Amino acid sequence: MSTKRLSPKGNLLLYHAGAAIAVIGWGVSFISTKVLLDNGLHPIEIYIYRFVLAYLAILLVAHKRIFSNSWNHELTFMLGGLFGGSIYFIAENVALEYTLVSNVSLITSLSPLITVLLIGAVYRTDRVGKETIFGSVLAFLGVGLVIFNSSFSLSINPLGDLLSLLAAISWAIYSIIIKKLSPQYSALFITRKTFFYGVITAIPFLLIEPSITPPTVLLEPKLIANLLFLALFCSMFAYLMWAAINAKIGAVKASNYMYFQPVVTLVFSYLILGEKISIVGFTGCAMILLGVWLADFLQKRKLRRAS
Repeated sequence: MSTKRLSPKGNLLLYHAGAAIAVIGWGVSFISTKVLLDNGLHPIEIYIYRFVLAYLAILLVAHKRIFSNSWNHELTFMLGGLFGGSIYFIAENVALEYTLVSNVSLITSLSPLITVLLIGAVYRTDRVGKETIFGSVLAFLGVGLVIFNSSFSLSINPLGDLLSLLAAISWAIYSIIIKKLSPQYSALFITRKTFFYGVITAIPFLLIEPSITPPTVLLEPKLIANLLFLALFCSMFAYLMWAAINAKIGAVKASNYMYFQPVVTLVFSYLILGEKISIVGFTGCAMILLGVWLADFLQKRKLRRAS
């Protein structure tokens, strides 16, 4: 009996679809995190609960191999957990307490552009062309329109905005770390190690928490449901896909999908909170879609002409 396999083009489309699904989950995660914050949990607690659950879940299916090939790789995995886990999420969660969600969403969406710059600086063979930069800038302008859809007057808080910028830089660094590890390890192994070191490196941050919320608060169905969504879908499932996607389509193209995050937040705010989407919001969504498509299409056209 023969088995039908996807063509290389069809297989590639699956990876692009996976990137979109992961970003949808991360866009909705802003709402879930805000629910937990509004119900008494602290930013660092939310992160630790989330990633402990995600790590235990992935450990059930990936427990045969514990250590990487070398201590140097182990250190690299620790840096991945630090930048793609504890620093990114703690900075983002704390920022939500000091500034508007729209500010945090806009600033963290800088990560694709930062990734492009860092990739070009670190890997000379991966210099990005003007086509990719043009598409990224167009998409980022769309992000600005989506964010300004809710308010044309943003309330600026330096601490919250600086923490959001720190999160964006951390995610860009994480993308480069994953690029280095992907050829040698499976996505499952990379994700599990990221979660482990993400939790370990987050423990010292507990020293700055004003108090510890009693774990019994999580017995409330609404809270445990949001926490499980953050842990099992937004962390375990989405991170696993992201590691595989980075290896297949590259860190730059994968990071462009991060521009969809504020679009998802905008849509779910309309569906759940009843917030209206203006013509500005629709225009921003269109620019994001066009920018992501152009970054990919123009780069491919350039390569075809050069070959």
